[in-house]
Amino acid sequence: MPQSGDIRVEAFSTRFLPIQTRIPLKFGTEVLSSVTCVRVRVEVVNRMGKHAQGWGETPLSVQWVWPSKLSYSIRLQSLLEFCKFLTCRWNDYREWGHSLELGQSLIMKDLPIALALKNRTDESENESIPWLAALVCASAFDLAIHDAYGLINGVPTYHAYGKEFLSSDLSSFLKPAPDGEVSFSGCYPSDFIIPDPPKRIPVWHLVGGMDPLDEDDLFGDEPDDGHPVHLREWIQRDGLNCLKIKLRGNDPCWDIGRIIKVGTISEELGVQYLTADFNCTVTDPAYVNEILDLLEKKHPETYRRILYVEQPFPYDLNNNRIEVHSVSARKPLFMDESAHDWKHICLGRELGWTGVALKTCKTQTGAILSLCWAKAHGMDLMVQDLTNPMLAQITHVLLGAHAGTIMGVESNSMQFYPEASHREARVHPGLFTRKNGKLDLSTLKGNGFGYCIEEIQKDGLK
Repeated sequence: MPQSGDIRVEAFSTRFLPIQTRIPLKFGTEVLSSVTCVRVRVEVVNRMGKHAQGWGETPLSVQWVWPSKLSYSIRLQSLLEFCKFLTCRWNDYREWGHSLELGQSLIMKDLPIALALKNRTDESENESIPWLAALVCASAFDLAIHDAYGLINGVPTYHAYGKEFLSSDLSSFLKPAPDGEVSFSGCYPSDFIIPDPPKRIPVWHLVGGMDPLDEDDLFGDEPDDGHPVHLREWIQRDGLNCLKIKLRGNDPCWDIGRIIKVGTISEELGVQYLTADFNCTVTDPAYVNEILDLLEKKHPETYRRILYVEQPFPYDLNNNRIEVHSVSARKPLFMDESAHDWKHICLGRELGWTGVALKTCKTQTGAILSLCWAKAHGMDLMVQDLTNPMLAQITHVLLGAHAGTIMGVESNSMQFYPEASHREARVHPGLFTRKNGKLDLSTLKGNGFGYCIEEIQKDGLK
């Protein structure tokens, strides 16, 4: 039955915002030194003729969404063109519904068709745009719809996921795993979301593969811009308590040495939590098991600090059905790149994964549905960063606050391009500055995602 709060898309518009990093960020086998964000504005109307505008944004982190030997410029241009293609295609989308229903229709039904069409007509040297990259491009459109839905209905977006707004329960979106007694009948996302989260949440710092850990790692060419340049400085300035260590996944001596060194610094400075991120480069669980076993035996304090292990194995689960129970028996094992949607999470659970790292860059709709599926099946949650600046940081942190994660949210744009978010930080300073190891959400009080877009843009459109 249609709800009075239903909306319909009238038009999308798209802008691209290029950003340079202050220091390089290593992604697997590649290095990121710049990123282009896609910012989408959507105009919507409700059944009473009221109009509203919503906003969504995500960084198109090419190296993460599309690992390849193709040049960065070719891949980036393909993603920019795909965003333009979606803008034109979805400007003709005229269905009515809740933001979750519209997102489900666009992402799960039309996006695969759009991607196949684009890949057939515009191949990049015979290499197709992968599904993860398509999701990231589409996420800005989807986020904008969720923002607009809250604005036009006069509620914060996370208060609009209950039965008073949705005409269908979760059984219309999700199917339980066949091995359990879970049912989604009569359940809504609001049953799994924290309605009023704390205003301050723990924040994770990213220790990139090229990041200096202390003064001994400096070369003298580091930026002199008033921000820390090595890990010890970051910990001391921001009061950090959670560190995410990027690893290589194909060099056990380097990976072990890196973990030990970060662990030693953590012990000295009182950092309590670590996680190890192998970025999809491992193909044999024995690689991870041997590292964990060595740490447990020879560096027990560092081993104890490891809260979970993140995505060691290739993200295409369908073609890489690796049994990972031996890893998750040692430490909780979280899907990240593999967690495209709840169906992939279902497969991951069968293979032995125990947790899910959610990301808004894989769409708000997908994140909400994945959250519900994972929680219903007893899986733990984290919310991971894509080095989100500007508006993307706001939706990212909101998801982390409402998801009920095991430990806050990762946030590292202040490490790699802190000045990119100066307008947003003026309005929401606690979201773009880490203090005492936490982020402060107290300025997010409005409807939709609470961007306060007029205040952010009062000196002109970015």
